[in-house]
Amino acid sequence: MGFPSSAADYVSATLTADSICGLTSNSLVIQTSESAAVVDRGLAVRQGDIVIAILYGRSFFGKIHGQAFITHDGDTIEGECLDELQVIGVVAYLLLTRGTGWMMNTR
Repeated sequence: MGFPSSAADYVSATLTADSICGLTSNSLVIQTSESAAVVDRGLAVRQGDIVIAILYGRSFFGKIHGQAFITHDGDTIEGECLDELQVIGVVAYLLLTRGTGWMMNTR
């Protein structure tokens, strides 16, 4: 028969976004060039939350501040343009993929 492998003691489960973040049916995982964002469509948006939103067919990550939406590159959307902004969900986690080796919980 043979001997059992001692390496079996060191086997761990494969890491997935689900096992790290506890994804639900309200969750989306969005891959970007530098990270993956776990977006929860079921969370209520609060001031200062990082969200993903769509405006005129383009998607943006940004923060809600008062009556303005500040995009990830610093542009401000306010006034009548804000009426066209469609918030998809709140970014619950950012999973960085380029050699950083850490995860950030945004809430």
